[in-house]
Amino acid sequence: MKSLSQQEFIEWADLYLQDELTATDRLRFEAFCKEYPSFDILFQQHQQFIQNFKQADARSQFKSALNQTASTYHKAHPAAAPKGRVIQLWDKLKFTAGMAAAIAIVSVFSTLWLSGYYSNLKKTTSGYSELRREMNNVKRNVNAQKAAINNINSNSGTKEATHYGATGFMITRNGYVVTNYHVVHGADSVHLQNSKGQSFKADIIFTNPDKDLAILHISDSTFKSSKNIPYTFKKSDSDLGEDIYTIGFPRDEAVYGQGYLSSSTGYSGDTLAYQISIPVNPGNSGGPVLDKEGNVIGIISGKQKGLDGAAFAIKAKALVETLNSIPADSLRGNIILNNKNNLSGFSRTEQIKRLQDYIYIVKVY
Repeated sequence: MKSLSQQEFIEWADLYLQDELTATDRLRFEAFCKEYPSFDILFQQHQQFIQNFKQADARSQFKSALNQTASTYHKAHPAAAPKGRVIQLWDKLKFTAGMAAAIAIVSVFSTLWLSGYYSNLKKTTSGYSELRREMNNVKRNVNAQKAAINNINSNSGTKEATHYGATGFMITRNGYVVTNYHVVHGADSVHLQNSKGQSFKADIIFTNPDKDLAILHISDSTFKSSKNIPYTFKKSDSDLGEDIYTIGFPRDEAVYGQGYLSSSTGYSGDTLAYQISIPVNPGNSGGPVLDKEGNVIGIISGKQKGLDGAAFAIKAKALVETLNSIPADSLRGNIILNNKNNLSGFSRTEQIKRLQDYIYIVKVY
């Protein structure tokens, strides 16, 4: 089945809820929801929205009917006539009923807003696990190890700095690197280590918490501008089932992962992300996702709780939008993205060899 936009899916869901689909189409819809959990969640949210809206509408119609009844009664009975008990009761309660209806309507739309129905950028957390949660566990372990090491080395008077790591990769030849916001959030200092073991100090230039992106710049004087990076950034959406791969640092050595693009949207229909079928670990945070031609299509950011291999990647076009939003006075030189792909046509192993010098371990102290 072709990829559906969120709007197309909602229209299909409305037909299903209104019982306007054939038996065959209803089975197709139910099978589609089972195959794509993100759309199934979106359907449940939409179904709840319809139910809440109908309840609010019923309250509103009830209020209108009472108003009409009261108006008809008063026209038929002059003001001097004593009011019936029903009308007296309505006079006492109509304000309360109106407030209840208003509160119900506000509650419906507030719930939808808070649940992320109208904003795909605000992810729900019921089934989505950002890698930062596991990263926090790593931080706690590191702190415990640091205390132990400090105790061991107290007699010698030496103390080793400790860190936790993730992944980042170059976006320009003059030292700009991208990783996840949750990787560097709260960092005292950030260092980038390349495949040759060289380490460079980096500054955090700009962050976008909503898109979970952080832009770094290598500020170390020992860093030399590299050749043009070999990959480009794909601004259009990739196709379902497309062969993709990543290189990251779940440990202190580059690890290759391969899979396919399983959904054109991220968790809960997030249009700024993909769902991918590559198993990821905390150290993969910020790693690039590339297609078979060597175009960067996304940046790894999170995974589906309870489903091995169901991960999420921020789309490359969201990265481009973030780069364009950086204030000029925050930059350390222009950000000019490469527009020539030097990986296309090569074998996967050759692509990886050409990539490794541009992917870093992000060490956060």
